Amino acid sequence: MPIPEDVTGFEIDADVRQDLKSLPKTLADDVARNLVMVARTLDTDAEEAYQYSRVALRLASRVASVREAAGFASYVTQRYAEALTEFRAARRMTGRADLWPVMADCERGLGRPERALAMAGEPEVKQLDKAGQVEMRLVASGARGDMGQFEAAVVTLQSPELGSSAIHPWTARLRYAYAEALIAAGRGDEARDWFAKAAEADTEGATDASERLAQIDGLEFVDALDPEQDEDEAVADRGESAPARKVAVDDTGENRDIYEDEEDVEEYYDEDDLEVVEEYDGRDAAKRPENDQR
Repeated sequence: MPIPEDVTGFEIDADVRQDLKSLPKTLADDVARNLVMVARTLDTDAEEAYQYSRVALRLASRVASVREAAGFASYVTQRYAEALTEFRAARRMTGRADLWPVMADCERGLGRPERALAMAGEPEVKQLDKAGQVEMRLVASGARGDMGQFEAAVVTLQSPELGSSAIHPWTARLRYAYAEALIAAGRGDEARDWFAKAAEADTEGATDASERLAQIDGLEFVDALDPEQDEDEAVADRGESAPARKVAVDDTGENRDIYEDEEDVEEYYDEDDLEVVEEYDGRDAAKRPENDQR
């Protein structure tokens, strides 16, 4: 996999860099650069991140940070069996329990919610920090829902963290999951309030709580900056029909909109510089100028 020249490998966290010191320097640098690319592309191109993770894994499969990175790249691409293998390996190497919730979620992804639920009751959960314990509740609630136990899914999320007015990085997701669980349990009237609370806490856009709230309230988002939409709506309000659109393609390759009811519109342009493409329906891609093969 190609790596941009500006990627040095020193962009990774210090603890990961420390983990790579068990490798020869040149090899450690190569692995570090691939791990940087995993981190860079994980949110934008998960499949590409997965490919970089496989390179790092081939180079240094005995490094816990590499196994963990490969696990997350597999997880986001829904390769749950691979992800679970990598997370288990990383946990064996480090002895840490912080991967326990995502391992349980892999079990859900593999269609084994009962195993995920069993993991929620294991001693490892007590070793998690507050964020990890909230994550484990989310996974356990999801497992209950997978099994059709919708009321139990609601109860699983009821906790001091849910009722707290304090805002934490996981607050929006917890409230959102609770709203979803309420809907699944047939308690949609209560769900609205929790979508609103989730939207209030979601300053980073981690959920679509605002959109869900708007759907419940029967609102519709429109593009306030779209003048064509404004004009079309104004025409409709007057009971008129919108003028048929034509697209003009000039010698610069740019498209211009013109209308049939404009007087002498074709005379406005030089015939040598302008070709008028006859009226087309925007749904008919074959008539679009960019698909013209001339």
